[in-house]
Amino acid sequence: MKQWFLIENEADYRKMVDRYEAIRESAKDSTEFKEKQLLAFLINHYEEQLWEMPAVDPIELIKIRMEEFGYKPADLARAYGDKGTISKVLNYKQALSLTMIRKFSKLLRIPVEALTREYAHD
Repeated sequence: MKQWFLIENEADYRKMVDRYEAIRESAKDSTEFKEKQLLAFLINHYEEQLWEMPAVDPIELIKIRMEEFGYKPADLARAYGDKGTISKVLNYKQALSLTMIRKFSKLLRIPVEALTREYAHD
């Protein structure tokens, strides 16, 4: 089993998430299961620290997380399926839909509650 430490940056976070996904289905009595539990704890701890963020409007929060992950609007369009709508949302011309909130919460690791805050849009 690899030795793990507290997550200090996005690269560490990605490695741990990737490893967690690789061993997610491990048997309860295996070494990988114990490693999976540790990774879940470390990932959760890191995400909780990230999510203690100031009240920022949902679109700004999406843009911040896109930058942190190195995502472009096209990456969001692949997750959602419509490039035109993504452009409208990111430019405050259209409100986030419930489907977008769900997909972007998972993709960008933003709590749903942060994406459902009121914000000004056309």
